[in-house]
Amino acid sequence: MRTEKKPELLIPAGSLEVLKVAVIYGADAVYVGGELYGLRAKAKNFSTQDLREGIAFAHAHGKKLYVTANITAHNEDIPGIREYFATLANEKPDALIISDPGVFLLARELCPEIPVHISTQANNVNYMTYRFWHRQGAVRVVSGRELSLAEIAKLREKIPPELEIETFVHGAMCISYSGRCLLSNYMTGRDANQGACTHPCRWKYYLMEEKRPGEYFPVEENERGTYIFNSKDLCMVSHIPDLVNAGIDSFKIEGRMKTALYVAVVTRTYRKAIDDFLEDPKRYAQNLSWYQEEISKCTYRSYTTGFFYGKPGTDAQVYEDNFYNREYVYLGLVSGWEDGFVRIEQRNKFSVGEEIEIMRPDGGNCTAQVLEMRDANGTPMQSCPHPKQTVFVRLSEPAAEYDILRKKGS
Repeated sequence: MRTEKKPELLIPAGSLEVLKVAVIYGADAVYVGGELYGLRAKAKNFSTQDLREGIAFAHAHGKKLYVTANITAHNEDIPGIREYFATLANEKPDALIISDPGVFLLARELCPEIPVHISTQANNVNYMTYRFWHRQGAVRVVSGRELSLAEIAKLREKIPPELEIETFVHGAMCISYSGRCLLSNYMTGRDANQGACTHPCRWKYYLMEEKRPGEYFPVEENERGTYIFNSKDLCMVSHIPDLVNAGIDSFKIEGRMKTALYVAVVTRTYRKAIDDFLEDPKRYAQNLSWYQEEISKCTYRSYTTGFFYGKPGTDAQVYEDNFYNREYVYLGLVSGWEDGFVRIEQRNKFSVGEEIEIMRPDGGNCTAQVLEMRDANGTPMQSCPHPKQTVFVRLSEPAAEYDILRKKGS
């Protein structure tokens, strides 16, 4: 077990708002996609101005910001990547996340001062691969999600101590090996390896016999349908000691397309779990039920420990439908005050008289009643049905900037 360095908590952000939430709720570092060349084309992603502001915000709070450029590049991508990296060289993020060897060479040429992390897309599942990337100049390699903790511990023994291991510990699991998928491109023409995945693995499938068109046979069925490719979500918050003992340097959360509520819940829970274990393992053990309860207050599929303890069986890995559990609904992020009213940008409908919850970065949750509501012009409202509407709300309990308003879902 290496104890000289505290593991980094690395959180995804699909927008500047979510980045700020991640930082305030306990992230050590945040990873984002620029407008180009990341694997989440459908995420909001960051303009150059957003990236500049995000880097400044992270650094002002003593945190780091990494930029993904992890597509599998084609010839026509190269000129654009050159221009993009020239821009990033000026913005100076704390690292670039790359999977393609050609893109790696461009990064070393155009951004020599920016460290490079090797994405999980590069199929990093053995110590020789780690050694290879270290010799090329990479400072960190993201392990394949197919690895067990025992395999990761073996990696740690076989690679230079200064080479960091980053590992996904929470979030959606991809059906394909290290996320390299051809299904979306084949079925829709949108290439997952170019950042445009349409997630066909979440669709409902049936079997059709060649000479009986139109007759569909379920491959595997329950009352909700057939979802043979779906995976449960990874969750390792109850296994922090094993992650630390394996020698992992960075605990990575998946989800650059998730809401501020999701990011706040997951960040805050893992932050407390990591800190509790490192400060007092007994306190961590005593708080296990709190971590498990809190981590279920965001949107998620049923949880699994993935491949960390060996190859999972079907019951442990495959989820029976494509529905999410949603115990709490995101209402908005407090961004300011005016005459005793908190200002939010509304994300889901709620009404005067409802009982909601204030979620705070320090780990506290507070029940409050909605006493009054006004629109941006000061006109009283009984409810706010329009998403993204600026709303001023008077609550029975105080709320501060970056507190999140949420309510129990149905």
